[in-house]
Amino acid sequence: MFVPLLSFDQVMDKLLSMKQPYLANYLAVYSSWYGGIVTDPALMMLPLDDHMVHRGDGVFEVFKCTDWNIYALARHLDRMKRSMAASFLEPPVDDERLIEIVRETVLAGNNGTCLVRLFISRGPGSYSANPYETVGSQLYVIVVAREPAEPEKYERGVKLVTTGVPIKTDYFATVKSCNYLPNVLMKKEAVQRGADFSVSLDERGFLAEGASENVGIVTKKGELLIPRFSRTLRGITVTRAMEIAAGLMGSQLSVSSEADITPEQAYGAAEIMIFGTSCTILPVVEYDGNRIGDGRPGPVFRLLMELMAQDETKNPEMLTPVRQVNG
Repeated sequence: MFVPLLSFDQVMDKLLSMKQPYLANYLAVYSSWYGGIVTDPALMMLPLDDHMVHRGDGVFEVFKCTDWNIYALARHLDRMKRSMAASFLEPPVDDERLIEIVRETVLAGNNGTCLVRLFISRGPGSYSANPYETVGSQLYVIVVAREPAEPEKYERGVKLVTTGVPIKTDYFATVKSCNYLPNVLMKKEAVQRGADFSVSLDERGFLAEGASENVGIVTKKGELLIPRFSRTLRGITVTRAMEIAAGLMGSQLSVSSEADITPEQAYGAAEIMIFGTSCTILPVVEYDGNRIGDGRPGPVFRLLMELMAQDETKNPEMLTPVRQVNG
């Protein structure tokens, strides 16, 4: 069958004619490769030879913006710096310029309640694995409409299963890189098994992390336990939740700490929770077919969710205003 050789104009016409429904969620993109911001989803692309595309050679962060305030931006950028250092990536801009670009891109998206996806790639230059063959690191800022988890997941809870996908080694588990094949396979397995989320185990059989979330349990003794960050990514949401939980000591909780947790301990927990940027906290009511607690979202979840919601919207120490571009 004949394969057409397309001209530049034909390609542009094809791109501009694409009207997939999901594109409506793409609000704005800054590309250092373009040198600016675009708001037409048809133009939100990057070079195929960027090493982030064909090697997963890049790092990223995702953070939420609510009512024109970005939550925990400084913490996300600090973690990105650690990921960059572990990946030997050079920042394409300094911190001040990066924050300015993030703010301007959110403003261009014209939606003050959104998700911001920040990528720093090795850059274009070749299709080899040699990082020295690129033209230099690139910055991409993607602003998308924020779609919260369905209300029934907070009201009725979610299902969790143990995945068979091997855990990443400790070095790579603590780097938020774009090499996400294990995470993709974990999510695929969860969906195929009729669950909402899956959790991996480390080599010793202890709970690790989800495909893009942290997990934690509340024991019947009132202990909030989180799998050790030495084998998992130190989540921004779960870390903040643990800080807030420290204020509940003596009332709702007795301990808030990292720990080695077996699946059997989790099966017998009073509560299990999922922590992540998009969902904040979700209650797990079933794990590997075992009912958790009384099969309903528990009191610690409800209290932490309320306190986190206040923190995300009313705590000035955790919020970066978008509209103060020059201040």
